[in-house]
Amino acid sequence: MIDLHCHILPGIDDGAKTLQDSVDMAREAVSQGIHTIVATPHHQNGKYKNEKEYILQQTSNLNKCLNQENIPLTILPGQETRIYGGILEDYLEGKILTLNQTNKYLFVELPSGQVPQFTERLFYDIQTKGLTPIIVHPERNSRLIEEPDILYELVNKGALTQVTASSLTGQFGKKIKRFSFDLIEANLAHVIASDAHNISGRSFHMQQASNLISSQYGKDMLYTFQENAEAIVNGYSCLKGTPEKVKKKKFLGVF
Repeated sequence: MIDLHCHILPGIDDGAKTLQDSVDMAREAVSQGIHTIVATPHHQNGKYKNEKEYILQQTSNLNKCLNQENIPLTILPGQETRIYGGILEDYLEGKILTLNQTNKYLFVELPSGQVPQFTERLFYDIQTKGLTPIIVHPERNSRLIEEPDILYELVNKGALTQVTASSLTGQFGKKIKRFSFDLIEANLAHVIASDAHNISGRSFHMQQASNLISSQYGKDMLYTFQENAEAIVNGYSCLKGTPEKVKKKKFLGVF
């Protein structure tokens, strides 16, 4: 299994604090069947700034450590960049890192409670450069929960999304859990990843989420998510169904 979103690099954001934390996270990941992790430290979120070259260096260092510890896990470079107007300019200047350096897929984080007005235009500009923006954890954005048509429009115009495993398993509450499944049912989710920060409060939950998807929608749906993760790290095209608008419900059902 490939995990596309993880804060496993030590001491550079709010994920692993020490190298030992990173090693502990690596062992937990392997126990859940994960063999490859894309390290995605926060960038330009108002607190952390982790540019491309620094991430590449830290990824290399962690891979050497895991090799010495005989942990069968490969770390690939990535970045979780908070949306801002200068993303494209900084990408062209070599500061922004695509997932696994394929120059194909770019993680973009929206503010937790809003979608900036310039988002659609920026995504269009990003795509004109041959990049595909992947919106991370849209199910945890309060604006999108209330106005899911905004997400539908972004996906309909070419963006992809990454839903978090622990959202599906209920770690973020019933409302976010329900919306996560709504996104899957509307073909507005394209890959599942952990967004793990540690092995306690923000762990992986990938195996549990995989079991939920398989039991709820069948193994084919699970395989699609897994194949998309592999396609993304290799810079290939993803499998995606025709996006639909999330159907409004009177009552939020809970699985």
